Amino acid sequence: MRNNHLLLIVMLVVGLCLLVCTVRGAVPEKNTVSPAVASLLTPWEPANTLIDLTATLRGRRHQVALFSDAGSWMAFGLQAAAKTPRGPYSIYQRRWLAEALVAPGGAVVGKTCYTPGVITLATNRLRQRLFFVDAHTTLLTLEGSLPAGWSCAAKGLPSDAAVSTAGNTVTIGYTGGERLLLTFPKGIIVTANGHNYIATLDSVATRLDVAISFLWDKMVEERTQTLAAAWMLDHTNTLWKENRDRWTGYLSKVIRNDMKPTYNRVAAKAAVTLIGNWRQQRGGLLHDGLIPSFSVDYFVGCWAWDCWRLSAALASFAPKLAMDNMRVMFDWQQSDGMVPDCVYPNPQENNYRNSKPPLAAWAVDKIWESTHDTAFVREMLPKLTAYHRWWYRYRDHNHNGICEFGATDGTLEAAAWESGMDNAIRFDSARMVRNGDNAWSLDQESVDLNAYLALDRRLIEKLENVAGGKRATGYPFDKSAVELADGVNKAFYDADTHWFYDRRLNSHAFVREMGCEGYVPLWVGIATRAQFSGIFHWLKDTKKFSTYIPFPTIAADNAKYDPNGYWRGPIWLDETYYAIEALRHYLPKPDEADRYTRQVFDRLQGLTGHGAIYENYDTKTGAPLQSANFSWSAAHLLMLYNDYGL
Repeated sequence: MRNNHLLLIVMLVVGLCLLVCTVRGAVPEKNTVSPAVASLLTPWEPANTLIDLTATLRGRRHQVALFSDAGSWMAFGLQAAAKTPRGPYSIYQRRWLAEALVAPGGAVVGKTCYTPGVITLATNRLRQRLFFVDAHTTLLTLEGSLPAGWSCAAKGLPSDAAVSTAGNTVTIGYTGGERLLLTFPKGIIVTANGHNYIATLDSVATRLDVAISFLWDKMVEERTQTLAAAWMLDHTNTLWKENRDRWTGYLSKVIRNDMKPTYNRVAAKAAVTLIGNWRQQRGGLLHDGLIPSFSVDYFVGCWAWDCWRLSAALASFAPKLAMDNMRVMFDWQQSDGMVPDCVYPNPQENNYRNSKPPLAAWAVDKIWESTHDTAFVREMLPKLTAYHRWWYRYRDHNHNGICEFGATDGTLEAAAWESGMDNAIRFDSARMVRNGDNAWSLDQESVDLNAYLALDRRLIEKLENVAGGKRATGYPFDKSAVELADGVNKAFYDADTHWFYDRRLNSHAFVREMGCEGYVPLWVGIATRAQFSGIFHWLKDTKKFSTYIPFPTIAADNAKYDPNGYWRGPIWLDETYYAIEALRHYLPKPDEADRYTRQVFDRLQGLTGHGAIYENYDTKTGAPLQSANFSWSAAHLLMLYNDYGL
């Protein structure tokens, strides 16, 4: 008997450790709460909602509006006519695990609200609050007049749901191994019939707390989670305070007191979108990472340049998560230095056909500037140098020190993917050339790739100084960052039209399609002042790039411009960010850059209101186009906000 007691104590401790370690590793330092932050965190009032989860998403893909937090693989929704939060939803299996897991009878339809870290639903009889404790567990609180005999049950369970009870815990198993645990407090009578459960109050109450736990593998045992959930029910108020402290910490590092409230909403919405796309390690995702969007069915993995952009934004308010988000890609770096395009919980789905533009050193530098963590720099530096070498070994067809986008399988499709601009018009006439085994290049050298590589080299040299180790030597490190930058300027700048273009390998002819790749050298800061002056003439042209939403992916007067054409016209906020930051770098005052930032914030539909952040937008109207709740758009909106006025 004594040994059994000891075992239970050990299991409880393990459960509590999981609870603490899962979330607190990403908890920012607590800061004094400003009025601006406090107002953004105030729940219950529908006007305070950052993103309306009851609204129909406007993107062109099947997608759902969800609330997720703390790295969880489950999420919840809200319906305008609901009596309780909808769900949960399995982000990996892409389906609702229930229409409502705790559905009370008799409640009147109420008002919904979604503020950072919590959703609420209030009626004249019942108030409900749901927040995440950690990646595995949410706490649902129901407050009101709950008479003896009051009951709740699940609603809309799928046919494969298997329901059982043990004490005050309901277990619901699903095909594929995912499981839900509902833990009720004492004073609740719980029964099940195999297809549903019913929980009944044995006496009058004014409050009911329910722990909803989600398990997706064997790393956390049900018994351990049950013990942890029981502890949570005894400490609900403490855990709610920790949730508020965590989100106060995030927003205190994000929100500027000198910005107007509508722009603070943009920044808060960006942070909510990033944290909402945080997924805990699972299967082949060996570290926590961020997916592109929890709203779209196939986004259950991590993409390379997505992760690097997202880490750059996270660095300012969730640096530990930013570090893990870098590791999740480099965990799968190949022996030759290649970083795959994307990685998944199921490693068999990883894409090694192509890589992505080399922005990893930029992200590591952003993390360093925020944390001054030299250990992380030392950890990443060998990986960055190996990746840099890989480009010149496998993507330089004629060995002239100028690289091309390419693929391991020789397909144009994968090579275009490697650029990140899947259907850009500059590739319309491109062909593939073989470099060697599993190594192919486009028959054109790309200006953005080589500008990124010049930036990569400059930052690797900086990080080498930070790490205090030896400098990388040998090819391609026999050229300095300055020499690389000079090579980009000479190779890709067309003095006749005053723009940077890709060039053909054999003829060296410019691929004269004015696109966003042409101002990447400005963002990198390697263009000369004279080159900037020529390009600036086109950037401020209202028929080309200074459009209603500024800086489309190709000039708006191009015959191939398509407002719905993915990379053939619409606004992508990473590219808009490049252009605005270039103006901030080359112009003596921030006024021009800030003017364009205001156009973005004020004109993107739904951005300062209750709408989601989307993958891309119509440049002439600001209407959302593709995926909702898109991480990299959120990242660049946050960086634009951070740099405003500087």
